[in-house]
Order: sequence, then C-alpha cells, then structure tokens
Amino acid sequence: MYIYNVTINVNTQIQEPWLQWMQKSHIPDMLATGKFKAAKLCQVMVEEEIGGVTYAIQYTAHSKAALDLYYKEDAENLRKEGAKHFGNNFVAFRTELSIISEH
Repeated sequence: MYIYNVTINVNTQIQEPWLQWMQKSHIPDMLATGKFKAAKLCQVMVEEEIGGVTYAIQYTAHSKAALDLYYKEDAENLRKEGAKHFGNNFVAFRTELSIISEH
C-alpha cells in the first residue's frame, strides 16, 4: 500500500480559510479522482523558524499504479487550484511512502 504525503507550511493569515478549503473542497476533490481510498489531515506539532503552521495530509492510494495515474491525470490541475486560491502563502513538500507493515 502507498501513501501520498503532502506536508504544507501555511501562512497564519490564511490558515483558517485554507483549512476550510482543504476539508470542504480539496480533499474531497482528491478522493473523487478515484485514486485514493482515504485521507488524513494532521497538524505537525512543531514551530517552524519560517513561521506559519505546518500540516500533513496523507492520502492512501489504492496502488502504486493509481498514484502514478494521479500524477499523470490530476496532479497539475489540483495543485493549480491551491495556487489560485492562496497564491504564494504556502509551501508544499510531497513524498511517497510505502507501507511495510501495520500493527
């Protein structure tokens, strides 16, 4: 199983509207692609030197093939939506995680 993890540092001035947009629009849009079966929105409990608030969103992909298809078919448009709404008020760092075991 694969997790697509997006860690985002958000400017505190847009934090509340960004959180609402993530929960009501972006995460549902990601799940609607059919490539992911679940999503978790977490706050990273650390103070950043650059300021802002940091969040991690973990999308559980159906498979590596589904994740690759997401990159090919959906990623660009969905990323543009965030920039359209919030400009340069956030920084995103994306990683893929392969689950080895769960207990």
